[in-house]
Amino acid sequence: MTSGKKAKARRRQQAPPPTTRSPLMERGIFGLAAVAIVILGVALWRVTGGDQTTSAADAGPVHVHGLGINPADGALFIATHTGLYRSGEGDSKSIRVGDSRQDTMGFSVVGADRFLGSGHPDLRQDLPPLLGLIESTNEGRSWEPISLLGEADFHVLRSADDRVYGYDSSNDRLMVSGDAGRTWEEVERPAPLLDLAADPDDNMHVVAAGASDSDQGLYESGNGGRSWKRIGDPIGLLAWPARDRLFLVDGAGSVFMSDDNGKSFEPRGEIGGQPAALLGQEAGELFAALHDGTIKRSTDGGATWTVRSTP
Repeated sequence: MTSGKKAKARRRQQAPPPTTRSPLMERGIFGLAAVAIVILGVALWRVTGGDQTTSAADAGPVHVHGLGINPADGALFIATHTGLYRSGEGDSKSIRVGDSRQDTMGFSVVGADRFLGSGHPDLRQDLPPLLGLIESTNEGRSWEPISLLGEADFHVLRSADDRVYGYDSSNDRLMVSGDAGRTWEEVERPAPLLDLAADPDDNMHVVAAGASDSDQGLYESGNGGRSWKRIGDPIGLLAWPARDRLFLVDGAGSVFMSDDNGKSFEPRGEIGGQPAALLGQEAGELFAALHDGTIKRSTDGGATWTVRSTP
């Protein structure tokens, strides 16, 4: 992914960038490699046969793809390779929601008890391998197809009011919906996407992290993804809970914050492991899933983290 070991060595020997540039730039190649490994693992790991019912041997949410907070009760929902889990406020463990073991690759909470998802079905279901966009109106206990069944697999799924952004990794395309996912338009994508975040004050304004060798970096669109401009080198998972607080976690678990829409970043803290998912809340909370299924929580903008739940 780089031009060779000598190039890597030269990067490590460089002095830290000025304050207008984030130290995240120095981590870009490492972060991309770590994230690429996670993506490859997700692509290769498929649910095998055997007993797919909930049991005492359930390993819990150990392969996390997404996080969300249900505004109805404040519970944390954890979307994984083998189903959806719930951890109520004050709970240190999570429990499986329903008995489905669908591979929920994309996940977004869009309202009280109302979730959107995408990915691959439970093997016991008579459904095509690509779920398109699915919806639950009962906290994830059951799901119904909304659109693109058999046609799309959104590994990145972000909602902002009725506007939904989805990166269909199976077809390397960025899709946008203006009616909560009922109909879609394919728009230009700046690169194969690792993540995307929408401005909380303007759902046409989005920032995306590109994760290919030639196009890695951060990109910005002010017209709902129809055109893009490259704004920086950092890559990582994104969360944008407030206009002046865009967070990025790189592949090493380092947390950075931008107050200028991603044009520059300042270091904040460390989550203590390799990240699998990131969530930001308006109240200032951040949640991060580690690769081992541990969920971390921060209430000070990513400076310090505590364990929210464990598998």
